[in-house]
Amino acid sequence: MAYGVKIAKGDAYKSAAKKRRHIRIRKNVSGTAERPRLVVTRSNRGITAQVIDDLKGHTLASASTLDASIRGGEGDKSAKAKQVGSLVAERAKAAGVEAVVFDRGGNRYAGRIAALADAAREAGLKF
Repeated sequence: MAYGVKIAKGDAYKSAAKKRRHIRIRKNVSGTAERPRLVVTRSNRGITAQVIDDLKGHTLASASTLDASIRGGEGDKSAKAKQVGSLVAERAKAAGVEAVVFDRGGNRYAGRIAALADAAREAGLKF
C-alpha cells in the first residue's frame, strides 16, 4: 500500500520524512498480548512512552516527563528520558508484561530514544 506524503522544504520536509519513516516502521511492528508495542513519542520539550496491545487497542502502561515524579527533576533531557524508561518498565512489569516490541516512532535510535530504551532494558524489559 502506498502512502503519499507531500514533499516540502525546510522543517516541513523533515516532518514529512519522519512521517514516512514512521509509516514504514508500523507496517512491520505490531504489538500483541504476549509482546506489546513500546511506543516512544518525542517532542522538543518532553518524551512519552506507552506500552500498547494493538490487538485489543489498549494502553497497558505509560510514562511521560509530565508525570509528577519526573517533572520537577534535575538533569538534562537525556536524564529525564532515562527516568521515563525506567518508570514505564516498572509500570509494565506491574501490568504483567515481560517482553515488548520497540517502536521508535520514526525517530533515529540515538540520544534520548536510546537512553529511554537502555533504561527500560536495565529495569528488566526484554526487547
